[in-house]
Amino acid sequence: MNGFRSLLYALARLLGDANAVKKGRVGRRVARRVTGRGAGRLLGKFFR
Repeated sequence: MNGFRSLLYALARLLGDANAVKKGRVGRRVARRVTGRGAGRLLGKFFR
């Protein structure tokens, strides 16, 4: 079941990327993804 969920999340991410390319908002999407990863890592360090 966990593998199926991962597949669905990956598919959703790819569809979101395709939609961003279609609408010309790739830069925003990449910036938000980088910011989100950084915030997640920072929070992870606090809660270890």
